[in-house]
Amino acid sequence: DGPTIQRSSFAALENGTTVASVLADLRTFRDGNDLPIVLFSYLNPILAYGLEAFLSDAVTAGADGILLTDLPTGADPAVEARISESPLALIRLIAPTTPFERVPKVTRGGSGFVYYISRTGVTGARVKLRESLAEELGQIRSVVSLPVAVGFGISTPEQAASVAGVADGVVIGSALIEALDKGGIDGGADFLQSIRIGMDRG
Repeated sequence: DGPTIQRSSFAALENGTTVASVLADLRTFRDGNDLPIVLFSYLNPILAYGLEAFLSDAVTAGADGILLTDLPTGADPAVEARISESPLALIRLIAPTTPFERVPKVTRGGSGFVYYISRTGVTGARVKLRESLAEELGQIRSVVSLPVAVGFGISTPEQAASVAGVADGVVIGSALIEALDKGGIDGGADFLQSIRIGMDRG
């Protein structure tokens, strides 16, 4: 994680955020909202909560999928199998460093969509996107049937438009956190609206 995500993680912990509180917030959100929700986490908090309890509680709360950044395909077959057996979509990650011949294996056990990391390094906004992004996505799509979302470093409406023109989804983390830090809820909403406009033009 880059500095923005790290800072937000520490702030969340200092303010008492737990797995249980996140699921409680999700239950509240689900009252009148049907937008798909993917829970984004490391594996350890879920194991500490209890895998079976988490899967049950996450589904009950209204989660649609789970993305575990430190659970690459084949790292823990038992955990992966149990998630795959649940109603939650298991979102798989592909990086620019993933060998092309491994892409089908990486995504075979996934569902929902594939998250393509647009560059190497830590999370955080970047000025430029990879010039080879469209070509890389074309190669991935030649062997993957799931929708492909792209994230890592996207921070402006122009970048969102570029990505939306070649991908099925745009993932933004650090830039949204920075917008919330600077402008609160209204600042975050304004930022997301600008991104939405950019994507619609992509």
